[in-house]
Amino acid sequence: MKAMVVEKFGAPLVLRDMPEPQLRGPYDVIVKIHACGVCHTDLHAAHGDWPVKPKLPLIPGHEGVGVVEKVGELVTHLQVGDRVGVPWLHSACGLCDPCLSGWETLCAHQHMTGYSVDGSYAEKVVADGRFVGKIPDALDFAAVSPHFCAGVTTYKAVKVGGAAPDKVVLISGLGGLGHMALQYAKVAGATTIGVDVQEHSLDLAKKLGADEVINAASQDVGKTAQKLGGVDIVIATAVSAKAFRASFDALKPGGKLVIVGLPPEELPIPVFELVLQGKSVIGSIVGTRKDLEETLDLAARGLVKCNYAVEPLEAVNDIFGRMQAGKIEGRMVLQIS
Repeated sequence: MKAMVVEKFGAPLVLRDMPEPQLRGPYDVIVKIHACGVCHTDLHAAHGDWPVKPKLPLIPGHEGVGVVEKVGELVTHLQVGDRVGVPWLHSACGLCDPCLSGWETLCAHQHMTGYSVDGSYAEKVVADGRFVGKIPDALDFAAVSPHFCAGVTTYKAVKVGGAAPDKVVLISGLGGLGHMALQYAKVAGATTIGVDVQEHSLDLAKKLGADEVINAASQDVGKTAQKLGGVDIVIATAVSAKAFRASFDALKPGGKLVIVGLPPEELPIPVFELVLQGKSVIGSIVGTRKDLEETLDLAARGLVKCNYAVEPLEAVNDIFGRMQAGKIEGRMVLQIS
């Protein structure tokens, strides 16, 4: 099968003819991939940026969507021909405290699609059938693909933050994740403020219904937000220490900074302000299987849509370059079959 492969950290991905994946266990499924979204995490994986390195060689991709081609002997809820997506959480142990309390995304024994196991920048992928998501009939493959990471990740962050009609939610960074976070905050009924350094991203936020936008390249985010009355919740997807500090400064007393993005530097937090104003800093990882189910339901009902463009699998290196340059509006999706 055709796949784009990371053979060396920091080097361009290579188009290879790889062996087709095989069923390894009774709960596995083989999925013929039709499309796969391109996440910034894929770029970090390809560069080996994070302390825990992915396997090499690696086929990235954790927003793969397609059709079930084979099922393991103990898979009873899926059939050949079902339309499914293969998310970041490939599998979890199911026995530890996080798993037993509905937080399988915190399992210390988890495997991650396109990181510790091969992902969906390929014509086929093996997945744990217990962790794939069934795609509602109303959604086509390219449109639904980003919901399997960008969607479920920001949906979870908005839930963790406690967005509600009486809250003001600021979205820091309006790229692939942020423009979806804005929509989830609006679904929750919150007043929304979009922040970015790119005018095209701010224009997209306006089209999506942001109540206010702030250009962080020309405005002081903290001071501008405070003039608007301050914010209750920040969903931080922009990955820089400066952006995180600006987000913290935008909070009202008692406000929550919910961090999704992973910056290369340490996060500067003023401890006295944190304590004396009762602010919170919260990490939010990708959502659980239940969160994914809810995310796909919102997409099927037309309440949240990803702004995306489609390019062929072989274009991924060029897409990575544009991603690093901040030239992508929304999400890129690879057409695979």
